[in-house]
Amino acid sequence: MNATITATDSLWRQEVDDAPVSLSAAGDLVAIAGAAGPAWVLDLGTGEVVGELALDGGSLRASLSPDAQHVAVTGPGGYALWRRSDGRVVTAATGLWSQAAAWADGRVAVASGRYARVLDADGNELWATEAAASTVTDVKWLRGGRRLAVAAYGAVRCHERHQASPVATYPYVGSHLALAVSPNDRWICSGNQDASIHIWRSRDGDELTMAGYPEKVSRLGFDDTGRWLAADGAPDLTVWDFSGKGPNGTAPRLLNAHETITALAWRPGTLGHLASGGADGTVALWRVTNGRPEARQRPVRTFELSDGVAALAWAGPQVLVTAARDGSIEAHRLPDRNQL
Repeated sequence: MNATITATDSLWRQEVDDAPVSLSAAGDLVAIAGAAGPAWVLDLGTGEVVGELALDGGSLRASLSPDAQHVAVTGPGGYALWRRSDGRVVTAATGLWSQAAAWADGRVAVASGRYARVLDADGNELWATEAAASTVTDVKWLRGGRRLAVAAYGAVRCHERHQASPVATYPYVGSHLALAVSPNDRWICSGNQDASIHIWRSRDGDELTMAGYPEKVSRLGFDDTGRWLAADGAPDLTVWDFSGKGPNGTAPRLLNAHETITALAWRPGTLGHLASGGADGTVALWRVTNGRPEARQRPVRTFELSDGVAALAWAGPQVLVTAARDGSIEAHRLPDRNQL
């Protein structure tokens, strides 16, 4: 049975004057990137703006550092870093496509054209990878920030710190759009332009492909346990079970609530709770351990935003932050950290 979250579950609502494209939450802050280039940092408790920055030419992603002291914003023409202590903004107008950023241990890796560049929190370059075959589309840290996975056309390459050349290469002929790495670093997964998910076992490169999606796979992510991988690419959200020897020979769980999936975010913790958003403005909350493979599930709860869902981010297990395409940002409190 579906339920609807009531207005009393809303902590605050804030309006920004651009269409949001990305949300990030950490500590007591929320960061929002707008399509035209502006970005805002909000106080999680009140929704008040505590910082602003902007990129000429537009923004693609905002990424808060885990300690909530820094924000990286990436876009089609470069990247920018915001520092909480004094509001300082460092902008790198490189003219290069910068799709992604990932923080680890006070450092941030940013995609910059055909390179991934690792910066300190103030924007000073520490090292960079050699040029990839094409534009870097995503970056993810492994081994507690000691190894960097870099996605570009034809392969995912892994680099040790301060080593431009890769120490491991995971080939797959195609355009990789997004990366997901399991929390135990056992699996590296890419969502692809050719409507597939490609999976490598990191220790030996053993691989398989989950093909047959009707659309490109551009959003995917593991839950905190590393057992469940959620992905778009179809009207049904697919959730693969990576327990045991992995998903080879298995079927996914199918979560049915949207015609077009525009966002997904795992709730922190080990309970297998997932939030998803659709172009129609519906946010759905799921317990993926319900049901069985190949059977369509319905959400535990749904609620509606004022416009299509642009992004979702959990700010701890009890607060879900939503961004609608019309610029409405809202924080929703769930009454129990273990229930939906």
